[in-house]
Amino acid sequence: MDEIAYRRTYRAVNQIACPFEKAVLTRRCQCEKSLRLNIAEREAAGCSSDEAQHECDALLHLLRRNALFALKLTHVDGMLPHAKEMKVQCGGLLGVQAAVEPDAAEEAGVANVFALVSRAIEKFGSLEALPFSDIVKFISAFEFRRRTGR
Repeated sequence: MDEIAYRRTYRAVNQIACPFEKAVLTRRCQCEKSLRLNIAEREAAGCSSDEAQHECDALLHLLRRNALFALKLTHVDGMLPHAKEMKVQCGGLLGVQAAVEPDAAEEAGVANVFALVSRAIEKFGSLEALPFSDIVKFISAFEFRRRTGR
């Protein structure tokens, strides 16, 4: 399947795209609203709720904007390169989790992104009020699993 046909099919099948698709597809983050889709040999993640997608998209926008310095960027126009986007999505969600549940044991992933975003809004009043200076530390520190020797 060529890339243009894939993108066209992706948009037709995945009408509510998951903002944290990369994090969800790594299986480091799960979400009660997530839908897994298979298109040809590729996997995609969608969302079952417009409201949840809107809240997650707002959080991702704030994470990208607040992580610019840590990512050595001056601005963001849409998606970041894959490695930086992974740091923002996975590290950002881990940072939000630590901010919402500071006494919880540090986990390798997020069990439910939608529930986490909802608890963050409940605890801080809005997504804009999150402690981004602390969250960005998690984005900076996030590392991918290293591949083992071949």
